[in-house]
Amino acid sequence: MTIIRERTDSMTVEDYFAFDEASEIRHEYIDGEVYPMTGGTVNHGDIIMNASFALMRRLLDKGCRVYAGQVRHQISLTRYLYPDVSVICGARETDERSLALHNPVLVAEVTSPSTINFDRGDKLDFYQSIESLEVMLLVDQLRPFVELYARQGKRWLRSEYSGIAASVPLSALNIELPLAELYRGIEL
Repeated sequence: MTIIRERTDSMTVEDYFAFDEASEIRHEYIDGEVYPMTGGTVNHGDIIMNASFALMRRLLDKGCRVYAGQVRHQISLTRYLYPDVSVICGARETDERSLALHNPVLVAEVTSPSTINFDRGDKLDFYQSIESLEVMLLVDQLRPFVELYARQGKRWLRSEYSGIAASVPLSALNIELPLAELYRGIEL
């Protein structure tokens, strides 16, 4: 997926909502700029579904919901993103029109060569500014490799997990996420 700014003129949040709702594709909104969410690879889509299913199975009876890529999240009053996967535990917090979720505990992005720098840079910073967020995952679509960012008080700790036999500990959710499940059926 390539990051492309769709419009050069600044757009208000209300204009963005109207534009995004009328569009056939989703758009992210960052400080007045609109970015289309272009299509990803087959592996990208398969990893999103594998991660969603693996998380749903583990969180089914824990009062959590898993969302796969189609739900807008409010990062701030001027930033709205569509994470590839997100988890909300407890009551969902949304705006009055339910246009965006506010309280994810976990977000995950499946990276590609064209988005990895943005995912590790600004997007990571944006997500880490969400008060409710405890876990951020960057999942590589080209090899079995996951970067885990876990909130520890006011700091974020980074860990790496590689190889199909590895598991990512998600202590905030009291579960582990095996890479074998994330990459099931993926040709690398």
